[in-house]
Amino acid sequence: MDMNRLIKLIVAVVLMAFIAASCSKSYEPNNGGNVGENDSIINNVDTLFGHDFVDLGLPSGTLWATCNVGADKPEDCGEYFAWGETCSKELYDWKNYRYGNCVHNWFVMTKYCTNSDWGLDGFVDSLTVLEPADDAATANWGDDWRMPTKEEWEELYLKTTCVWATRNGVEGRLLTGPNGNSIFLPATGFCLDGEPACPRLGIYWSSTLHSRFPERGWSFHYDMDECHVCGTYERSRGQCVRAVRSYR
Repeated sequence: MDMNRLIKLIVAVVLMAFIAASCSKSYEPNNGGNVGENDSIINNVDTLFGHDFVDLGLPSGTLWATCNVGADKPEDCGEYFAWGETCSKELYDWKNYRYGNCVHNWFVMTKYCTNSDWGLDGFVDSLTVLEPADDAATANWGDDWRMPTKEEWEELYLKTTCVWATRNGVEGRLLTGPNGNSIFLPATGFCLDGEPACPRLGIYWSSTLHSRFPERGWSFHYDMDECHVCGTYERSRGQCVRAVRSYR
């Protein structure tokens, strides 16, 4: 073999090795990266009435459940709920929403309303946080549990290290508190009918009404690239719930 053919062969082998390495490298977003498959990412767990929770060392002392309401494992999505409803259902829309009526093709609300334009016959009650009877966490898990407020969701992602991760093949967010304890929030999407949509998004209800637009509830929203509290989702949509309890 002459020298020119040998050099071309070496260059081709090196190039093929580079391409193979590039194709096998996993995608790492700018938010801290994908921590990969990890089945032991939740530690220092306590239990209350059959439901596990973790102290993340947050300033407020809020204790976060390790599973969604309706789930048996941290990576399970659990059940979907419309905002202010406590049972899951097959269809999520305004026509079967608990606190409202459809009048002349316009949906109006009968509870949790801060704007008379959205209230039935001008109804306003100025309630901006779910009462226990309308809180999916309280109704399903008991009086010691509740849905997080908008402010508690904000504290969670601002005071923890929040990275995209995988648990038992399920993608989501791993949030690690100042004390080193963690919870996993699976990407759950949302539900309008019997099938979830946008499964690579995480969308979780808070207990807080959007007071300026009372047809909406505040949610915690995330994907691979970012996390934020969002007030654009209508109350009739089915979304998942992660429960909290206050420090005692």
